[in-house]
Amino acid sequence: MCIPLINGFMQLEDNINRWLWREDFWLPPGVTWKDIAEGTSDGSRHPVPRDLLISFPLALGFIALRFVFERVVALPLSRRLGVRDRVRLHITPIPKLEAFYLQKKKTEPSQEDLQALVKLCGLSERQIQSWLRRRRIQDRPANSRKFSEASWRFGFYLIIFSAGLISLIHTPWFWDHRECWSGYPAQAVAEAQYWYYIIELSFYLSLLLCVSVDIKRKDFQEQIIHHIATIFLIAFSYCANYVRVGTLVMLVHDSSDFLLESAKMFNYAGWRKTCDALFVVFAAVFLVTRLIVFPFRIVYTAVVDSLDVFSPYPGYYFFNGLLLVLQALHIFWAWLILRMVHKFVFLGKVERDERSDDESEPDEDDEVGEEEEERSWEHKKGALNSKLASLANNCVLNNLTNQRQKMNSRTLKER
Repeated sequence: MCIPLINGFMQLEDNINRWLWREDFWLPPGVTWKDIAEGTSDGSRHPVPRDLLISFPLALGFIALRFVFERVVALPLSRRLGVRDRVRLHITPIPKLEAFYLQKKKTEPSQEDLQALVKLCGLSERQIQSWLRRRRIQDRPANSRKFSEASWRFGFYLIIFSAGLISLIHTPWFWDHRECWSGYPAQAVAEAQYWYYIIELSFYLSLLLCVSVDIKRKDFQEQIIHHIATIFLIAFSYCANYVRVGTLVMLVHDSSDFLLESAKMFNYAGWRKTCDALFVVFAAVFLVTRLIVFPFRIVYTAVVDSLDVFSPYPGYYFFNGLLLVLQALHIFWAWLILRMVHKFVFLGKVERDERSDDESEPDEDDEVGEEEEERSWEHKKGALNSKLASLANNCVLNNLTNQRQKMNSRTLKER
């Protein structure tokens, strides 16, 4: 009874493998998986899809390493650099307001909501608005947490970019992108390039797994699209042996990412001049690599130069479609960067990262303004009360004076 069941599972696995690894999708016409394996028969490594399975446990390892790094390295470093967390104003717990806030934390309460809460809680509209505003402020991530996240990414991007540049700078396709297709598909994969792929894939998998606990930014949806497109791009390019052009794609992206994270670190630490200088360098590198090098060299060689080696097939369109998705995201982020450059040129400083905080959360200037508004309101209320008291006292004194004068005049008349 067990043998037929085992045979059925094995046949199902064979059918899934045959459908999942169809050569007409993954490889150009006339090329088989056997061609790729036999083309590197000298003992060098050739890409095998199962090689990527190691990236899943490595992704979990990255998450554990990040947990330790942020607490053992990043937090002490943030204190040494002068990162300060704002003191949050204490709010009185009100269960009914808390339930409303958790239900509609991303939207401002409407006038109907405020009127309903007034009846429900017995507070004024201003008290309810003040409570909700302070509750939102409490949910804002602390500067030390932002610094820790940025420092983790900075360390990874700096190390992986340096290692990738060292491993690729002496390769022929680093200087001549048409060499990416020389000898395809029988191209051996160097050990350094293999680990470059595995580590990058593992890191982006860890980012995708942690997206629910990371700080949410304005471009949250774009970041999700970027992570998914990058994971599919890395996996497909390795399986189809597009390793040479894939390493160039990863190197171009890593070249500016560590500059952005370093600028964020100094921004959270309050080092304004250092932050502004790093931002200018980052903006220049990003615009050159993402809007010039990437589309006109890398995308061009993947779309045009590759056709000298093979004719278009489904995998060709899939791979280049992912490259165009990344390019669309590059244009979106370039627009945000140019907005910040405009502020830097005309205001003299980078006010804040356009992507730094969630849309629904007030920025730090708003937080300060809200606290000042509360203090101003309390001051005005106190001043108004004192004036009313003074006015009331004056009215009483005037009445007493008038009564005394009347009594004196009556006494004189009677006399």
